[in-house]
Amino acid sequence: MRQDFKQLDKSKTYLITGAAGFIGYYLSKKLLEQGCRVIGIDNINDYYDVNLKYTRLKNLEHFEQFTFIKVDISDKETINNIFKEYKPNIVVNLAAQAGVRYSIENPDVYIQSNIIGFYNILEACRHYPVDHLVYASSSSVYGANKKVPFAETDFVDNPVSLYASTKKSNELMAFTYSHLYKIPATGLRFFTVYGPMGRPDMAYFGFANNLFAGEPIKIFNNGDFENDLYRDFTYIDDIVEGIERLLNNPSVGENNVAHKVFNIGNNDPEKLMVFIETLEKCLSNSLGREVQFEKVFEPIKPGDVPATYATTEMLQQAVGFKPETSIEEGLQKFTDWYCDYYKVK
Repeated sequence: MRQDFKQLDKSKTYLITGAAGFIGYYLSKKLLEQGCRVIGIDNINDYYDVNLKYTRLKNLEHFEQFTFIKVDISDKETINNIFKEYKPNIVVNLAAQAGVRYSIENPDVYIQSNIIGFYNILEACRHYPVDHLVYASSSSVYGANKKVPFAETDFVDNPVSLYASTKKSNELMAFTYSHLYKIPATGLRFFTVYGPMGRPDMAYFGFANNLFAGEPIKIFNNGDFENDLYRDFTYIDDIVEGIERLLNNPSVGENNVAHKVFNIGNNDPEKLMVFIETLEKCLSNSLGREVQFEKVFEPIKPGDVPATYATTEMLQQAVGFKPETSIEEGLQKFTDWYCDYYKVK
C-alpha cells in the first residue's frame, strides 16, 4: 500500500453528480453514513424506470448532511451557481448517459450529457478550484482490443461505440484541464458494475425481468459456447470502496500532470453463460424453487465487445485495494433484493 494513503476526510464537502444513479447512490450513502457532507445532483432522466431513482433518493433523504438538487449537468449556469454556493472540495462526476447500444439509437443525448455536461463540470472546477475531481470513464474505451487483461497503458484509440468515444473524450478533456489549470483529476474505467438497485438496462436485471414476465432471454453470443463473451463483473460495494479510497488521494501521472486513470474491475472475468447459470441458481435460492431461463441465442450486437478483463495492479499500488466479491455472492444479494423489491414469488 502507498505510504501516503489518506483516509476519507469528513471535514470536506463532496459533490456527487448522478446521485440518483446506481453508483452515485451507493457512494453518496457510504459517505453520508460516515458523517460527510454530500451535495447530490441528478436530472432524473427517464432512460430507465425513474421510480428506482426516486427509491434511491428516498433512502438518502433522512441524512441531515445530504442536499439534493435536480439539475442537468449540461445546464452550465446552474452548475456554476452550485459550485459558487456550496464550494465543494471533492467532485465525483458520475452523471452520464449510459449504455452502449442506446448510443447507436440516440446519439444526441450522449453528446449533451457526456461531452457538454462534462465540459461544464471541468469549467466549474477551473473557476471554483477543487482538491480533486474523480470522474467515470468506462472499460468500453478498450474497444475490441485483443490483448487481455486490459491495462491502463494500453492503446485505446479505436472505440467501437459512441458511448466509448465520449468516455475516451472525457479522459482527454480531463488530462488537458489538469495540465492547463492544475486540476487534480482521476478517471475510473468501470468494468460491468452490478448489484442490488442496479440499472434495469443491464443484462442480469433484464434477464430477471424477462423470467417473471414469462419471456425468453436473448443472449447475444451467437450461441457459440466455445468462444463465449467474457465479462469482468464487478460488484457495487467493490466499486464504491475503490472510489472512496481514491477521493482524498489524487495521483500524478505522465509528464508530472495531476491526472491518472485507473481500472476498477474484478480481475476475474466470467463467461457470459456461467454468469447466466449462476443467476439461475441465485434466483432459485431466493424463490425456494428451481428456476431456468428460456434462452434465445442471437448474433453479437454492434458496439458490443468480445471480452472485458481488467488488470487492477495500479489501483492496488495506489490505495491498497483489489475488488474480490465473487459473482455467486454478488448475484445472490441482487436476486434477494430483486425478489423483495418487486414482491415476486
